[in-house]
Amino acid sequence: MERRVGTVSRGIRCPIIRQGDDLAKIVADSVIEAAQYENFELRDRDVVAVTESIVARSQGNYASVEAIAKDVKAKLGGETIGVIFPILSRNRFAICLKGIAMGAKKVVLMLSYPSDEVGNNLVSLDKLDDAGINPYSDVLTLDKYRELFGENKHEFTGVDYVEYYSQIIREAGAEVEVIFANQPATILKYTDCVINCDIHTRARTKRILRANGAKIVCGLDDILTASVDGSGYNEKFGLLGSNKSTEDSIKLFPKECKDLVLDIQKKLCDATGKHIEVMVYGDGAFKDPQGKIWELADPCVSPAFTDGLIGTPNELKLKYLADNDFANLSGEALREAISERIKTKDNNLVGNMASQGTTPRQLTDLIGSLCDLTSGSGDKGTPVVLVQGYFDNYTN
Repeated sequence: MERRVGTVSRGIRCPIIRQGDDLAKIVADSVIEAAQYENFELRDRDVVAVTESIVARSQGNYASVEAIAKDVKAKLGGETIGVIFPILSRNRFAICLKGIAMGAKKVVLMLSYPSDEVGNNLVSLDKLDDAGINPYSDVLTLDKYRELFGENKHEFTGVDYVEYYSQIIREAGAEVEVIFANQPATILKYTDCVINCDIHTRARTKRILRANGAKIVCGLDDILTASVDGSGYNEKFGLLGSNKSTEDSIKLFPKECKDLVLDIQKKLCDATGKHIEVMVYGDGAFKDPQGKIWELADPCVSPAFTDGLIGTPNELKLKYLADNDFANLSGEALREAISERIKTKDNNLVGNMASQGTTPRQLTDLIGSLCDLTSGSGDKGTPVVLVQGYFDNYTN
């Protein structure tokens, strides 16, 4: 009997994960028990995805603001530090900023505008147009920003991030000066010791700062790359991908976890005989059309995955085939013609017109985005996601 259902994404309930838990066993057992309880079968090329949050928690990968401050002071000297291009987030950056400010005497906070890197607005483009401001060249002081645009609270959080971040810096014991600019080298008029906090453009920003004479340049990915007084750390990403844990600590992005996904894959294979792909996922890579916010505040969607998830989709567009190659066919004849074309398609469809409109993104980015939407970020209690049928096509 032919299958009538394509891709299915299921959130899998798990116990609350604590440091030191055998995560591989918990994940494998939870997936197998869910299949038994809900009466569905596990298949070859299913995907089990584990949210980065429980991976980092099982690793105990946490750090205090004191650890951040000590590392910042050691690496940047503890005097006036430029902090540029942070995202506007209580969860993602506020605690990091607190630690940074504790490691400095003064912070020159340079905010990109009209929005941060992931789309959180400080001011609308319409207001910039009305004021005759060019964000690519104009540098605004805090007084000028307030004069032109007043107070601008975030649409969803109701927070005025300009004042909120300034208050965090002052309460940490540092002096604060706020400017608004989009050219990295602007900060060098104020200080030559800089932390650039952008995520996906960080390499370019570092290059520009160094080329223009910066004395010390650190990205967030250069802070807490090693343990400070027993703290957690991330050798590759530092503070990038961290989240607020408490008012004085963060949970870091998980450390090396390729061994974890391989262990889960083996446990599932041993128990079921099926070859199941496994990945760790964080933020999905998609944009909200209402708030204009790009979800991806992590340095990558997936920090670890099994080899079967390497690559991009290699798919034909069914509507293209139906409207072009087989426009004269219908019914069973059309189904058979399309099925045969799929079965005989090339292994690499790059440049093939019949593949136009398919999604040219990494498999882990696509599947991770699906998993992020499935698990949510609140109280669903499903930090593991089972995706079935993702690698199916019309012929299966």
